Amino acid sequence: MKQKSITRRVFALSSIAVTAFALSPFSSVVAAEPPIPKGDSKPADMTKPVQVFILLGQSNMVGMGALAGGSSRWGKEFIDPVVSVYLGAYNPATDYDALKPEKTLALQSFGGGEPTPYPGGGTQIVRGLLQPAVTGLYEFNPGYGASEDNIMVVNGVEVHRKEPGAKAVKKSVKLTAGEKVPFKITYLTEQANGLGWMMRMDVPGTLNTLVRQQGKYPYLLDSDGNWAVRQDVRFVRYMAGNGPLNNEWMGIRGGTIGPEHGIGHALGNAIEAPVMILKCCIGNRGLAWDLLPPGSERFVEDGKVYAGYKDRPPFWDADPAKGVATEPPKWVDKSGKPIEWWAGLQYDLDIGDAKKALADIAKHYPDATKYEVVGFFFWQGEKDGGNAVHAAHYEKNLVTFIKALRKDFTAPDAKFVLGTMGEAVKGGGDKVLEGQLAVDGASGKYPDFKGNVTTVYTHPMAQGGAGNGHYNRNAEVYMDVGEAMGKAMLEMIKSK
Repeated sequence: MKQKSITRRVFALSSIAVTAFALSPFSSVVAAEPPIPKGDSKPADMTKPVQVFILLGQSNMVGMGALAGGSSRWGKEFIDPVVSVYLGAYNPATDYDALKPEKTLALQSFGGGEPTPYPGGGTQIVRGLLQPAVTGLYEFNPGYGASEDNIMVVNGVEVHRKEPGAKAVKKSVKLTAGEKVPFKITYLTEQANGLGWMMRMDVPGTLNTLVRQQGKYPYLLDSDGNWAVRQDVRFVRYMAGNGPLNNEWMGIRGGTIGPEHGIGHALGNAIEAPVMILKCCIGNRGLAWDLLPPGSERFVEDGKVYAGYKDRPPFWDADPAKGVATEPPKWVDKSGKPIEWWAGLQYDLDIGDAKKALADIAKHYPDATKYEVVGFFFWQGEKDGGNAVHAAHYEKNLVTFIKALRKDFTAPDAKFVLGTMGEAVKGGGDKVLEGQLAVDGASGKYPDFKGNVTTVYTHPMAQGGAGNGHYNRNAEVYMDVGEAMGKAMLEMIKSK
């Protein structure tokens, strides 16, 4: 695979990620690389096959990194709101502050789900005081639907302007907890109401704060300061047979992120061919049960038979004379209805989703006619860690999983990168972590995985968070792990 000339520059790591690789002997990744530069956002060379990278796992890979502090309806922070009505349609040349209104109405309910109805007619302006409970940088979205056509000013700063038919222009404003400041909303059409939302833009750990306030991950912004959209990296996401939930050029959208952005930008900068990030996963899934791959066999431990691929229930009492040949009982719920789940069902669903996307490649990557599955990313393990038997067999299941993926996609040379659980510490006796480290091609114990499997030790990047707690929704964790995993993949591709 030919790579762009900037390959050596793309391996972005934040200071935390750099520390992670400096401390970890289990990854072939080195740490002395400058940040990922901005991509050129030019369309890829479509004469080349789409380079497909499949992301699998559980909630870690699904991603819960917060984009912002959350949007909330406004209400009690707005004090003494009064709507004034002036004759005639809105005229930008009129000084409404110097003009006596035709009528006024003190709004008893401003915000919430059912604000006090406005009198209607003429130009309507709401004035009052704003008193935030928490000091921070705030963005405002006054109105809903047609009533969004308005101009909002807070403490002398125009924070929102949406002319009819145009896009909204917003500016964040810093407010101090407990301090009352004036606000004014001038509605530009007859449609007006007291609905509105506000969002804190500088909550620690959110992507907005990291990028816009702290200057991290600058490649996520375009030259105008908006979220960048790559034209050479496609992001496609399915979940448990549903989708595509995403089928778009890679950019920041929605309210949460996973590691795909760090991965996608690193790969997109380094690879001239079109790149597809294909994510197929759902939360709370274990490798020993839900994701159990084809080829996994039953085993007996502590008098129980544990399920092999396609078996159900997860385990049952073993007949000493029959061992693994002991037939499982019927698995039913309290009403006697069969439970429609079995070992490996989630594997089948996720792989089925990926194959469905690839079977119609042009729908998921415009103008594409061919593709290659180049690599897999896997971030998973917390569910297996909660079961001692499952944890003890994690290494065996992981080896089978890697081989099954390559077979299912007819991709024997596809590279495999996995991330450890951030809460798992080397030397702590964590069996899942030990299994993940064992498959690393540089320092593990499987010669067949040399140069094609890399384990990324994520504990130093987790900032004290854990997979079960979604790393406190800290977007920095997801970005740092994504960049680290993307770099690990590129190291293997480069040395191919």
